[in-house]
Amino acid sequence: QVQLVESGGGLVQPGGSLRLSCAASGRIVSINAMGWYRQEPEKQRELVATITSGGDTNYADSAKGRFTVSRDNAKNTVYLQMNSLKPEDTAVYYCNADMVSWISPWSRRERNYWGQGTQVTVSS
Repeated sequence: QVQLVESGGGLVQPGGSLRLSCAASGRIVSINAMGWYRQEPEKQRELVATITSGGDTNYADSAKGRFTVSRDNAKNTVYLQMNSLKPEDTAVYYCNADMVSWISPWSRRERNYWGQGTQVTVSS
């Protein structure tokens, strides 16, 4: 079973830093784009940052200059380094990936996957 597992969330003071990790596991053939989204209570999930398999990145305006997305293709892992955190960054952060996986010995499938989410709280 293919899955994404996030780690690294928690409570941090304003101005502090956190590093989120998301590891993909299972019968993976390849991983295309990976990224991070976040969701506040009663709001829609929004893009934070994405990265292609080739390393091209895209950031939400709110993340530019403060957050850095990266990936280790050998470990099937994507990271989000968050610096200069603000209270408005408080949200559940979700990992997302487009992955091709084996569904049988002779058949593959491409699908979009979400992680379970990790809480980030920025508060003094």
